[in-house]
Amino acid sequence: MTIRGLVLVLSLLALASGIAAQEGAVNLASPDGRIQLTIATVAQNSPSAAGGQLAYRVSFAGKPVFNWSQMGLELEGQPVLGAKVRLVSSKTSSMDETWKLVVGKSSTARNHYNGAVVELEELAAPNRRFSVEARVFDDGAAFRYLLPSQAGLQEVRLAGERTRFNFSKDATVYPLILANFRTSYEDNYVKLPLSALKADSLVALPLLAELPGNAWVAITEAHLENYAGMYLVHPSARELESRLAPHVDNPKIAVITPAPMQSPWRVMMIADHPGRFVESNIVLNLNPPAAIADTSWIKAGRSAWNWWSGSYAEGNFKPGMNNDTMKYYIDFASSAKFEYMLIDAGWAAGTPGGTGSSSAADITRSNPNINIPELVEYARQKNVKLWLWAHWTSVNKQMDEAFPLFEKWGIAGVKIDFMDRDDQWMVDWYRRVVKKAAEHHLMVDFHGAFKPDGLRRTYPNLMTREGILGLEYNKWSARDTPDHRVMLMFTRMLAGPGDFTPGGFNNVTREEFEPRNRQPMVMGTRAHHTALLVLFESPFLCVADWPGAYAGTKELDFLRVVPATWDETRFLQGHPESHAVVARRNGSEWYIGAITDWNARDLVLPLNFLGKGSYIAEIYRDAPDSDRNPKNSVKEERKVTPAAALNLRLASGGGAAIRIRPAR
Repeated sequence: MTIRGLVLVLSLLALASGIAAQEGAVNLASPDGRIQLTIATVAQNSPSAAGGQLAYRVSFAGKPVFNWSQMGLELEGQPVLGAKVRLVSSKTSSMDETWKLVVGKSSTARNHYNGAVVELEELAAPNRRFSVEARVFDDGAAFRYLLPSQAGLQEVRLAGERTRFNFSKDATVYPLILANFRTSYEDNYVKLPLSALKADSLVALPLLAELPGNAWVAITEAHLENYAGMYLVHPSARELESRLAPHVDNPKIAVITPAPMQSPWRVMMIADHPGRFVESNIVLNLNPPAAIADTSWIKAGRSAWNWWSGSYAEGNFKPGMNNDTMKYYIDFASSAKFEYMLIDAGWAAGTPGGTGSSSAADITRSNPNINIPELVEYARQKNVKLWLWAHWTSVNKQMDEAFPLFEKWGIAGVKIDFMDRDDQWMVDWYRRVVKKAAEHHLMVDFHGAFKPDGLRRTYPNLMTREGILGLEYNKWSARDTPDHRVMLMFTRMLAGPGDFTPGGFNNVTREEFEPRNRQPMVMGTRAHHTALLVLFESPFLCVADWPGAYAGTKELDFLRVVPATWDETRFLQGHPESHAVVARRNGSEWYIGAITDWNARDLVLPLNFLGKGSYIAEIYRDAPDSDRNPKNSVKEERKVTPAAALNLRLASGGGAAIRIRPAR
């Protein structure tokens, strides 16, 4: 750029800042122009250059999504910051970059937005200063608070936020309502009118909402660092307000940090259909780039798992937490061409009864029946790597000793469980763990976890996490149903990968189902549960059932080839209350997962997303009697082209899993 051109650009920016300050408002549009975000100081429900309440509003395709919604910070012992402020200046920016994911729903992500930083100051003493940074993408908008160090604010003691979401109409919401701030995020999503949500309901993120005729919205957060997790409450008819997880030892405080302070991004995914959110990488885009220089050791893959079936096995050995049983599972992983085998609770020494499932476990030693180095070598010879389970308290106490030891043993990753918190301390503990794990070439799977916030962009060794009511609930309840799994695609899975642990093959009807710990049953057809391997994104794809459940099944051919990471994701059709169909590409092959709720369904799937040429569609679908005999399925092959469409009949609780490969 020439000096004259640079001067012109700076002059225009200065002019824009001056206009914004004079009008008391900053307007931002998405690159495609469909999403409009305005940040303003509002008096009597209109922007005021003289100052007022800090607020924002959002529209989509010319229709209101959020009316003026309050913004602000609650500092201990001080007036709310944002209630009486003026807009000092603003600086706009834009970004259009494409970056590579190590693992995920796509191999690249486009980070394309228009942004601004809005400088603000209180109208009266002590005239505290702060900023709001905003970015508007084609698939949503986000903002965060920036609080600099200043007189009287060297230390920030944050009691909460005054961030509100004032819907333009009474929306239909699909909340995950939790009992308190100390939970595992494992519950069923429900459908309610926003106005029916009780005032004392604590709603977890992400929250999906439909404003009929206007837009679909999903509220969540991104880049959660040195801060507390955000929830929502319902203070008035069409409003939701933020609540932050409090400190464990001081429930009146959420965040204590030296200034400057930076909040997480408050994210609003916005589209004309919730399926667009399935494709979105907005949460990742709002996180810093990878902090790991060499990521070549981070490998997505499928895993066998001994815990879900109750370590059930059949053979010339005694099943249980012992070498023989673990070798049995390793043998299965090898024969199924799985990359990993996860040894769950019970391998570590030091716990009464040998369960290894409490803080008493010593994760630097194994119990007398398990020899981890021997199992690692046995697995290596079969081209399989091992993951180990650990209670978070054991990791907290022994991380510095255990992680180097795991690396020495040749362990690929660690599954860490039972945190059940997202207060400021625990949020930063997650970061310390993934950073230390990366130093020792260990991948991580968090269980008993809060929702994803995009941390895996910065630390891509964070492969997946739970924070989801998954297949394990079949062991003690009837809560994991086809309806629930459809809903998950449009709610929890919008935030990031979920370790649902699919692959339950003891399929029974709703009438036959009963919870049990050993060899659990699952509701939904065999084809439905096979489709979950495609639908539920998880680069560490832990397959639940015992090896004998897969032996001799036609679906084992699908398990042998289905990838755990993808180059491209396309939402094809569906609705949170009916069905979901998603196509994902890995290299030259496409995989489709389709599931329905308890209603049988006829689907027509156009294949126009395929490239030119001919393909073979390998289809695993419901049999004519799958509604009565859900283990029954049909495997067939069809030659297809991009001009073709697949007609599928899904049984009640049914599905289809499809592999589409180029014809040779």
